[in-house]
Amino acid sequence: MAMASPIISAAEPKHDKLRQLGIIALNGMFDEMDAEAVLRQAVEELLPGEIAMVSSFGADSAVLLHLVSKVDPTLPVYFLETGKHFPETLAYVETLKERLGLTNVIALYPDAADIKRFDPDGTLWETDPDSCCHIRKTEPLDKVLSGFGGWVTGRKRFQTAERGVLPHFELTSDDRIKVNPLAYFTNEDIEAYKAAHDLPDHPLYKDGYKSIGCAPCTSAVADGEDPRAGRWRGRDKRECGIHFDFNGSIAKPVSQSKLTLFRDGEFKSDPWRAWEEGDMAAEVRYTHVPVTVFLEHREAFKANPHPIGLQVNPGENVEEVAEDLSRFASIAINFPAFTDGRGYSSARLIRERYGYEGELRAVGDVLTDQIPFMRRCGINAFVVTNAPTRAALEKDALAEVSHYYQPVGARVEVPAGTRPFLRKPATH
Repeated sequence: MAMASPIISAAEPKHDKLRQLGIIALNGMFDEMDAEAVLRQAVEELLPGEIAMVSSFGADSAVLLHLVSKVDPTLPVYFLETGKHFPETLAYVETLKERLGLTNVIALYPDAADIKRFDPDGTLWETDPDSCCHIRKTEPLDKVLSGFGGWVTGRKRFQTAERGVLPHFELTSDDRIKVNPLAYFTNEDIEAYKAAHDLPDHPLYKDGYKSIGCAPCTSAVADGEDPRAGRWRGRDKRECGIHFDFNGSIAKPVSQSKLTLFRDGEFKSDPWRAWEEGDMAAEVRYTHVPVTVFLEHREAFKANPHPIGLQVNPGENVEEVAEDLSRFASIAINFPAFTDGRGYSSARLIRERYGYEGELRAVGDVLTDQIPFMRRCGINAFVVTNAPTRAALEKDALAEVSHYYQPVGARVEVPAGTRPFLRKPATH
């Protein structure tokens, strides 16, 4: 490819020392905050006609897209339409296109055959988020970028520790130049720029979403938290894969042997954790809160905008939180070793009397012979650390129970083995 700039040519071999020196020279040419000049250099001098932009149309995207509208509103802007975006993100794409006069925004879709083969039910993100990102983002983008000498990203140093040394220009291993005009911008710089140019926020930004990707893998963040902490929360993953060259590593898929949450017939990654001393009621997210703690700080938890769960221990009075059960995205029933049947009773109260419809999980000493009875009480998820129990679940080899003394529902079934004078159907 012929390049207009004498500093560097994308046609030269990878890792050529002159190319590397050229990148160093480029990075020394611009002030840290001169984002428009960096972008203009890339579009008009370095890679004219051979550069595109990739945008997530997320929380900070309006700033770089505004710069694109000033430098070249016809620049190709690729949006990875993964099929998993928030509806608000899709609406935001249209808002910014119209507001900024961008005339060349192009949606990239994953290959339908790959989706059918690898993610037919759309749940790959739960067990192998790296593979989900690969087929929905990396592969569609790779095919398009093969026709360009470089591309523009909206990454910034402040976003994660891995991006803390991000330069304006990168020489990547795929023989392309990656341009990061906003590399040195802080969150305050982003907010100031948006205010100065009256740029519209992403609709979810006001709700605490500071970095916005696919809906299943994005959550809100608290004040002071890493802006990207809400991406793939609870997993050892910080990048989707399209920026592999920069940080040199992508979190490996979690080994199935390390997953402990069993739900819907398989072991899955678990974003939830237990309440810890020092946690703040108004800020926690994806945390199972003990009943006593919830009651003590009820109003703060109810005002907390993030997903929270409830932890029910033996002897705790579920009736005291009955009116708040819809607040919880998950409820964990604790079954300690050598305990009595109070956990089963709590589960039935939550499901049958109070009509809770969310995830009801068993935690603690979850053993093979307990699971059929737990399921009968409405428990639909199990945190399993016992090896024989795990093996039985993986092989679908749980023991069959033909008679229960525990009815499936008091208004539906009379327990087998009940004394004859009690064996009569419920009439109400």
